[in-house]
Amino acid sequence: MELTPDLLLRAYAVGIFPMAESRRDQEIHWIDPELRGVIPLDTFHVPRRLRRRIRHGSFHVTADAAFGEVIAGCAEPTSNRPDTWINPTIERLYKELAAMGFAHSVECWQDSRLVGGLYGVALGGAFFGESMFSRVSDASKVALVHLVMRLCKGGFKLLDTQFTTPHLSQFGAVEIRRDQYRHLLSQAVPAAAEFPKELTDEEVEAFLGQESRQTP
Repeated sequence: MELTPDLLLRAYAVGIFPMAESRRDQEIHWIDPELRGVIPLDTFHVPRRLRRRIRHGSFHVTADAAFGEVIAGCAEPTSNRPDTWINPTIERLYKELAAMGFAHSVECWQDSRLVGGLYGVALGGAFFGESMFSRVSDASKVALVHLVMRLCKGGFKLLDTQFTTPHLSQFGAVEIRRDQYRHLLSQAVPAAAEFPKELTDEEVEAFLGQESRQTP
C-alpha cells in the first residue's frame, strides 16, 4: 500500500505512527507501543532555570516559519545520535502534511540562525510530537515549552510524545497503557482545536507564572 498523507492521518487517529529503522532504510514500520508516552497538559512542568531563560529572551521563537528546516535538523546526525528514524520518505510526507495544515513546527532562533526546534502532527484536539533537535543548549526545551503554550491556548486535549525520555520526564511526561491512551485519543481527535502561530508577551508570562509551573 502506498504511504500517503491521508493514510498517515488515519493511522494517527487510531494510535499508530510510522518509523524507519535508519535514515538509509527505505522501509516504513508501523509502531503501536504497549506503553505510550504522553505529557498531561494540565500538569506540564517548567523548571525554574528554564523559566528564567525563556523570560530572559535567549531565543526568538516562531511557529510554522521553517518546517522543512526543522525536520531536516531533526534528521541530521549528531554525536549523541549518529543515525535517525527519519528517512527521505518520512521527510517528504510530513512536509506534505505541513502544507495541508496538519503538521506544525516550533523554531528557536539566535541571530537569524535556526538553533533548535520540534515538529509534530495535529489532528483535532490531539498533537503528536514527532522529533526535536538542539544546536545550542536548551533550544529544544524552550521549543517544547512554547509548543505547550500554543496547545493550551488552542484548546488541545492530548500531547502524545510516543515514548518517554529523561529529557521529557522533567516536564511531566508519563507512560500509560495502550488502552488508556486509546481512550484519551478517542476523546481528543473529535475535539475542536486550533494551532496558534502567535503568542503575546502577556500570554507567555501568564503561562510561566502559573503556580502549577513553579517546580524546582
